[in-house]
Amino acid sequence: MARIYLSPPDLSEADHKAVAAALASNWVAPVGPELASFEASVCEMTGRQAGLALNSGTAALHLALRELGIGKGDIVLCPSFTFAASANPILYCGATPVFLGSEARTWNLDPEALKEALEVLSASGQKPKAVIVVQLYGQCAEMPAIEKLCADHEVALIEDAAEALGASCDGRPAGSFGDFSFFSFNGNKIITSSGGGMLLSNDVAKLEHARKLSMQAREPVTHYEHCELGYNYRMSNVLAALGRSQLADLERRISVRKGHYAAYESALGDLPGLAFMPVVDAEAANFWLTCITIDPLKSGTDSASVIKHLEESNIEARPLWKPLRLQPVFEGIQYFGNHIEEDLFSKGLCLPSGSSLTDNERETIIKLVRSCYNKS
Repeated sequence: MARIYLSPPDLSEADHKAVAAALASNWVAPVGPELASFEASVCEMTGRQAGLALNSGTAALHLALRELGIGKGDIVLCPSFTFAASANPILYCGATPVFLGSEARTWNLDPEALKEALEVLSASGQKPKAVIVVQLYGQCAEMPAIEKLCADHEVALIEDAAEALGASCDGRPAGSFGDFSFFSFNGNKIITSSGGGMLLSNDVAKLEHARKLSMQAREPVTHYEHCELGYNYRMSNVLAALGRSQLADLERRISVRKGHYAAYESALGDLPGLAFMPVVDAEAANFWLTCITIDPLKSGTDSASVIKHLEESNIEARPLWKPLRLQPVFEGIQYFGNHIEEDLFSKGLCLPSGSSLTDNERETIIKLVRSCYNKS
């Protein structure tokens, strides 16, 4: 059987035509009309004033931190339950991350942990300079509470919406929150530009400075002049053409992934000890991945056994994010929270959820998960 991936790229005939047209135009260098159009489309979708298409979401976060003046000795708060790329750029800047726990309602950053961290650190003379909030697995965090805490403490907010394109919170789209926000268009995301990301802000001047930094910080003169440190972070015009074509198909992709979640829930929801990631508002999530937890004491099996059983049939499933505070590279980093995310990691996994997943493939996955219970 051909391998079933967790969330593979979903490419259409329209995508092929868009890339072919970009190649035919000979705009293959980092700048070009597709790049500007892609940025404008994402800005329109999110209500942001300015967008900057880059080669990754990681680059977008790095530039956001640079524009906020984050440097050596600064503290940046970040969720523990996320991918390492949500914290690595803090270290790029020479700053210090402090990790925050999750809350059970959305699995996202816990506002109570954020409140405690802001109060404790500020009282000790270590006031954080910024907060990174991650919209995990396509569902937004408790943004009103988080925004208020950041405003009350006069701390900058960065929204990591890498997994949340098309999601929303209180009627506001993911990508519209904070001083800066960003998306990822990596191959496993809900839309892809192969590799890629986009930085967004309503501060046009800072966004334009980030644009300069993303192109090696070249000064606007005829020769190559550089007065500050820059990076080679710009997205290419060809990849922007792919991203723009995929963006036009976003609504369908969300609908298909939502259907996967509903089908999995209907077929597996009766199994003892198996629970789905709670969805607060089905109209506001993008259902990037269907995530479950399995309690071994109630089920007689566990997430590792299910992952292994699926892999034996050439099907990819993955554990939930390993909390960053447990990663060796971040050993010793300060933490505020109740350790909910550690329990999620020990029990959780992500099921194949791509918009190209067929009904027959999904039925095979369901049967294999159920068979783990039959074995037990």
